[in-house]
Amino acid sequence: MTLLEPNAMVVATDAALARCAEGPLVVLTGAGLSTDSGIPDYRGPGAPVRMPMTYQEFVSGPAAQQRYWARSHLGWSRMRRAEPNAGHRAVAALGADLVITQNVDGLHESAGTPRTIALHGRIADVVCLTCRRTTPRAALQQRLEDANPGWAARHADVAVRPDGDVDLDDTAGFVVPGCAGCGGILKPDVVFFGENVPKPRVERCYAAVESLGERDGTLLVAGSSLTVMSGLRFVRRAAQHGTPVVIVNRGATRGDDLATYKVDAGTSEWLAALAAARR
Repeated sequence: MTLLEPNAMVVATDAALARCAEGPLVVLTGAGLSTDSGIPDYRGPGAPVRMPMTYQEFVSGPAAQQRYWARSHLGWSRMRRAEPNAGHRAVAALGADLVITQNVDGLHESAGTPRTIALHGRIADVVCLTCRRTTPRAALQQRLEDANPGWAARHADVAVRPDGDVDLDDTAGFVVPGCAGCGGILKPDVVFFGENVPKPRVERCYAAVESLGERDGTLLVAGSSLTVMSGLRFVRRAAQHGTPVVIVNRGATRGDDLATYKVDAGTSEWLAALAAARR
């Protein structure tokens, strides 16, 4: 790993750019990429401690589901207005073999990024836990508004979280409609803590990462602390295959000891420079 001593920042940044400027590339992105779009991250410098709802808590009963949807209804009404930033647009222009995102905000897709896997799903989709029917979040949002008039206006000042949730304790009286088809429990089509990422999704990511070792490629991590194993495992797999790993993130990450280059920086400017270098 190239350590970023005070006088080595420019050298390491240039070396990381040179490493990623040519050859095959797989990009793994996290919440830090979306902060410039107004969506806060979980673990960046200054981020408050947050405890997302687990899958086990969500399915424990109506009270937990009411709490989740009351908060998420507010968060989504703002999150859906977020626009891709310069970092998303740069990733879209990289020509990467695959972009693996841990984010559920859909901003890579909005930026037109080809070959994208939303590792944890998309908050813009809703799934019924009974009939497994998937529907657009926009349709549920309208049903929630109709069932809870004035809710958004009364809680306009609450803070939004990275997963579309908000900081709100009092959710009493919030009405949660069931599946329009079967009346079952609705859940955002995202992987909650306590759930597993679907195996085919993981296998496709592993295959892309492993192929880099055969072609002198690079795994680029942008805006992720790699705190959870769902992203860290791809860094570990790249290291096992001798594939260079470049990490661009503000603050330490759990994968720093596996990195060939670690750049402590924001993602938008760095990725824009990389996109220009790969043209």
